[in-house]
Amino acid sequence: MLAQIHIHQFRNINEAELFPAEGINFILGENGSGKTSLLEAIFVLAMGRSFRSRFLKNLVKYDHKHLTLFARSLDKTPIGLQYDLQNGLQIRLNNAPLKRLSDLAFHLPVQLIPANCHQYFELGPKFRRRMVDWGVFHVEHQFNYHWQSYKKVLQQRNAAIKTHKPINEITLWDKALTDHGLAITQMRERYLKQLIVHFRPFFKKLCPELADYKFSLRYLRGWNKEYELSEYLHQNLERDRALGYTRSGPHAADWSFRVNDADPYELLSRGQQKLFFLSLSMAQIMILAEQKKRENSLLLIDDLSSELDWHHQKTVLNTLRELPVQSFISSTNTELEALISGKNEKRFHVEHGVISEAGNDAINTTPDVVE
Repeated sequence: MLAQIHIHQFRNINEAELFPAEGINFILGENGSGKTSLLEAIFVLAMGRSFRSRFLKNLVKYDHKHLTLFARSLDKTPIGLQYDLQNGLQIRLNNAPLKRLSDLAFHLPVQLIPANCHQYFELGPKFRRRMVDWGVFHVEHQFNYHWQSYKKVLQQRNAAIKTHKPINEITLWDKALTDHGLAITQMRERYLKQLIVHFRPFFKKLCPELADYKFSLRYLRGWNKEYELSEYLHQNLERDRALGYTRSGPHAADWSFRVNDADPYELLSRGQQKLFFLSLSMAQIMILAEQKKRENSLLLIDDLSSELDWHHQKTVLNTLRELPVQSFISSTNTELEALISGKNEKRFHVEHGVISEAGNDAINTTPDVVE
């Protein structure tokens, strides 16, 4: 969880300092005021990348040369990030230069619920894999090692295929690909079994009108389940050579939850799809808390009121209050202020990039950069 956030020259935010609550933080303002930019800044601090742009240079405030983000987590650990148009990205975690972005991601587990999250059901397997792999990464200690190793071996095998190397130089990589691939698959399958168990009660709570619906899990490993991965790679070598890449393996896996044996996209309304996505994220929060005994995960919800009526918004907030998570929720609906409850919740107003805590003037100070 974050106890302090500084933002400097990030998109339309020139300077801001926040001391967020440990529970729910409401980010209120008109469209284009900078609400999503605030959520994006938190995401960049946790991931080292943006969810809106492939290039960090696009995040630097117009007519400026660098941006700076700084935060302290609840345990006082400092996190500093600076991107300069000339010198690139520099990140420091606990006052030491960061060598791997995975260390940053592990320190601040963050999930994003975008305003258009219903599109999750329309997107390809890559996005679904990314969601489940986020959870596996945080609860399976060896996952990142196997996944990074698998990607390197896959790259080598594909390079051998593309350059028309002899068969023995292509199959040289098959054993390592199989070993890491099976480990990844086993971890994903274990995690998905937990996910559906935790998902069901959350979705029934958020969407009680569908409480009687039946949910099932469908997981496609990325190769024909009738064969071992090593055997399948061998049998399809000529196909891979014709395609110019390795088609089968965990990198081609897919998964989905079925609702009454139907695709949620076909059965649920947009609002129900959003509640479905929220339920998945809440389930992941609980798995992380149970497996790692950690309560420092972050949940970013962009435009809660989109697609959800007042009753469902209230149900979402009441459910979040019961979870070990720090939430940042943006909305144009200022009536959400009426739902603020308790000392663990705050509201912030954003107007033309100026962020102020409700009841206080905007704070404009030079951010405390990590030395």
